[in-house]
Amino acid sequence: MYDNKKMFILGMARSGYEVAKLLAKHNCQILITDMKEQDQDKVEELHQLGINLIITDTPEELLDDKFDYVVKNPGIKVDHKVCLKAEKLKIPVINELEVAYHYLPKNTKIVAITGSNGKTTTTTITYEILKEANLAVHLGGNIGFPMSSLIDKMNENEIIVIELSAQQLHDFYDFKTDIGILTNLTPVHLDHFKTYENYKRCKKKIFNHHKSSDLAILNGNDADVVELTKDIKSTKVYFSASKKCDVYILNDAIYYHDEEIIKLDDIRVKGNHNYENIMCAIVVAKQFNISNEIIKEVLNKFSGVEHRLEFVKRLNGREFYNDSKATNVVSTNIALDSFTKPTILLLGGLDRKHSFDDLLPHMKNVKLVVCYGETKDRIFDFCIKNKIECYKKENLEEATKLAYTLSLENEVILLSPACASWDQYACFEDRGDDFKRVVEELK
Repeated sequence: MYDNKKMFILGMARSGYEVAKLLAKHNCQILITDMKEQDQDKVEELHQLGINLIITDTPEELLDDKFDYVVKNPGIKVDHKVCLKAEKLKIPVINELEVAYHYLPKNTKIVAITGSNGKTTTTTITYEILKEANLAVHLGGNIGFPMSSLIDKMNENEIIVIELSAQQLHDFYDFKTDIGILTNLTPVHLDHFKTYENYKRCKKKIFNHHKSSDLAILNGNDADVVELTKDIKSTKVYFSASKKCDVYILNDAIYYHDEEIIKLDDIRVKGNHNYENIMCAIVVAKQFNISNEIIKEVLNKFSGVEHRLEFVKRLNGREFYNDSKATNVVSTNIALDSFTKPTILLLGGLDRKHSFDDLLPHMKNVKLVVCYGETKDRIFDFCIKNKIECYKKENLEEATKLAYTLSLENEVILLSPACASWDQYACFEDRGDDFKRVVEELK
């Protein structure tokens, strides 16, 4: 479909780099634009493939009606000048996953996961179970492996498990999943989507082109999920940690269609949010006839995903946890509910103008807050207004060191920022890695 086309790639990053290499194999004429200087080795590699990379603050000036498609990095907003100009020129705006979809080997089974929270954990557990069962399975999407980079590694009749963000789903057209999972919905990323309704519409695209032969795995305890998906044509399976659905908890065990699959004591990660992520993976496993023994083996070993309530170390009686993936208030609330010890909370990051008020009911064990980054002044005001002890620092390193200084034995120091990382870091992974570096250097 995209062979021999003229392609305008907006934003390099990992996805732009990988999709450019894929399209180069299909005789495309390719221009990549980005605002930042790129790794020189990658630039040289692209140059050798005949791909033109231009660093510019005004990429819209390079777009004209001779281009067939704009391939947009998911993090770039839909009202970017290039996107608006493409609309006037009637040039379709797509993304890396939409391109890669058309080059998948025949009969690839696509298992895709989206939702406001729990995507990465659900994706990882699902992949680990399928891999343990010796199925030919690949892992990609928003989890860090662009699908374009996997095409040459895949064969016919294999499985790909992918995490999908709402930003990626926004630019889907032909892309179709065989199994789609919607973990939950909360009003996040409104700086990107403007309204909750727009955000939900994008999430629903994970069920595009579904028929009754396709499967939708849905949070039966989330009214927004149930309402949004009431008219999809998929076969629906509902999960819930708090009421009886197709997958549910009873007598401290997870049941699927009234069959006991695993006892909660045999699951290494704890908390209802993790149990619901696991329920989704169990449903997928059962579609591939995977035994309970294999499911138990994986869940008994799985200790969580990096940057998601990740235990870093115990130092002088203090426990440090890295929850850098908590880029919204809902995620931070889940983290706070996981601890009963006195907790020093590190909050801060990109200012999306979102409210922090919903943190309050979950802060009963928070001893104090150390805030940093763009949001530090708003967080400080929120804390003072609610009589919560709070300190301000410019960056995460200073905040972490102060938190340690203010802590006592048997307390938790938790990075769960409730904000995106982009004011000071390229991604939440870099933020989490920096936090771990600082913790390792503490005396």
